Amino acid sequence: MKPVSPPALPYAEAYAASLADPAAFWEEQAQQIQWFEPPTEMLTTDAQGLYRWFPGSRLNTSYLALDHHVHFGRGEQVALIYDSPVTNTVSRITYRELLDRTAHFAGGLRQLGVEKGDRVIIYMPNVPEAVVAMLACARLGAVHSVVFGGFAPHELAVRIDDAQPRVIVSASGGMEFDKVIPYKPLLDAAIEKASFKPAHTVILQRPFAQADMQSGRDVDYQKVMQAPQVGCVSVEATDPLYILYTSGTTGKPKGVVRDNGGHAVALKYSMSAIYGMQPGEVFWAASDIGWAVGHSYIVYGPLFQGCTSVLFEGKPVRTPDAGTFWRVVAEHRVQVLFTAPTAIRAIKKEDAEGQLAQHYDLTSLRYLFLAGERCDPATYEWAARTLSVPVIDHWWQTESGWPMLATMVGLSEMPPPRAGSAGHPVPGYDVQILDEAGEPLPPTHTGLVAVRLPLPPGCLPTLWHDDERFRQSYLTTFPGYYLSGDGGFRDAEGYFFIMGRVDDVINVAGHRLSTGEMEELLAAHPAVAECAVLGIACPLRGQRPVGLVVLKDGYTIGEEQLEQELVQLIRDQIGALASFRNALVVKRLPKTRSGKILRKSMRQLADGEAFTMPSTIDDPAILDEIRAVLVRRQVGLAFEKDST
Repeated sequence: MKPVSPPALPYAEAYAASLADPAAFWEEQAQQIQWFEPPTEMLTTDAQGLYRWFPGSRLNTSYLALDHHVHFGRGEQVALIYDSPVTNTVSRITYRELLDRTAHFAGGLRQLGVEKGDRVIIYMPNVPEAVVAMLACARLGAVHSVVFGGFAPHELAVRIDDAQPRVIVSASGGMEFDKVIPYKPLLDAAIEKASFKPAHTVILQRPFAQADMQSGRDVDYQKVMQAPQVGCVSVEATDPLYILYTSGTTGKPKGVVRDNGGHAVALKYSMSAIYGMQPGEVFWAASDIGWAVGHSYIVYGPLFQGCTSVLFEGKPVRTPDAGTFWRVVAEHRVQVLFTAPTAIRAIKKEDAEGQLAQHYDLTSLRYLFLAGERCDPATYEWAARTLSVPVIDHWWQTESGWPMLATMVGLSEMPPPRAGSAGHPVPGYDVQILDEAGEPLPPTHTGLVAVRLPLPPGCLPTLWHDDERFRQSYLTTFPGYYLSGDGGFRDAEGYFFIMGRVDDVINVAGHRLSTGEMEELLAAHPAVAECAVLGIACPLRGQRPVGLVVLKDGYTIGEEQLEQELVQLIRDQIGALASFRNALVVKRLPKTRSGKILRKSMRQLADGEAFTMPSTIDDPAILDEIRAVLVRRQVGLAFEKDST
């Protein structure tokens, strides 16, 4: 399929207009969605001094995603392709069918007492019923909070107590590779631990994991679906659509709030301007609905735009092999694929030459977008070479809800993507690199990434019932700015490079060094599939870097030889001042379920610090494997005989 013709407006003109007069720019974009009561005021501050977009206007998110398309002739188009290699299932749901299911489930939730403003926790795998539950909450004006299926009972209990849901919607179980994960026992344990008790739980029974039902509280999903259909509830643009919990420094997760109006305007704009998608085309965000990517670009964004969205239940490898992503792209004629660099690295590890991609017709694919954590140039170049399409790394956060830096393929005269860079600021985001005093830094100087206020529509207006924590977490370090918590720099041509969290910048004998830069260098070695560099405690230098590397499958090299080559690589490119002398081979790296490497946990392990096991960790046993390698090699303050 030929690339979509971009709108006439050049990127530079759009970006300048968005900063010169944000209200006027977003008023124009707001005209692209259907309001029950259109906005007459674009941007205000509330009584607490926090920004609010489109106050006083009214709409319904479920209407925009479903009813609007059915009313205007798109009812028979496929809205959702469910592709589940773990259950050997592929099904297609039209906009009309998805609307019917959503309206029935909303009616069932209402019979269980759910009304506008009530909270509903959704604790499910990537299945269509989870998407229906999200849209049904939006239909009622209820606030959903999706929690990644399989989260530990304690973490789920914390979210239950914070959100206080009237109903929890769950499944009897999920499946990863060939392993069944029963959800119902985890859910029961969480409710037992929680102080707040939901009135009901709705359980989707899956054939491979039948759950025992508790009389009076548990209700079968199919029974709820038998309720009469209900229409859309009109809500204010500033009313919350959902709460999405992200990790907090205090141990208590932060409930990021997304409002209805700004969310709809921003995502509708992003689908065309950033991703170049037109109605009727197929978009695949290979993520999970439990993450911000899943909310924005599996469910809401594609449906607002009238696209077909792929909902994938599986992994990039072992379902059944490292070619499963390419099979999905070919079978469903995907135009744009959005995934995490971690997924590409996992595929690259098992298929280093990209041979499996050659087995599929990938001519439908126009772009590969990457986000979640920084894409190293080696992975970027491998993906570009394997797929023969532009690879676009872009940067955003749970808090923003949509991209802040990108190469916007839907605008004209956009500078092309560049390996290692997340691109240029998206209209609405005045992205700055600041020093520790809050002063802007010149090009090529690494500093703190911040965004000048006001943030554009779609970003978090606050945290759930905690305006003060919102201010303290994001707004007080540099007055007038949102502090992202990431570090990076801008080059002389205006490209931004996000190097990772601020605590990934280490201080080696007074030299501030980026572990992200070192990871780039290690990842370029032909033996390395993926890697992490930690700044561990050192009595002599304060900190020093240690590399952990995972080898590509089938690549043979002695560990001692590899370590020597990698140490020399860092010495040649950064210098002896980096004090890099250990590159340890490990079988795998600990990650969150969204694919982010848990560098902080590994650093704490090496330093002998007490730490809480991250709630989002995919497999806690990996940290034990890392510990064993550190002990064997006598690396880390907790294990070294001689740290000097």
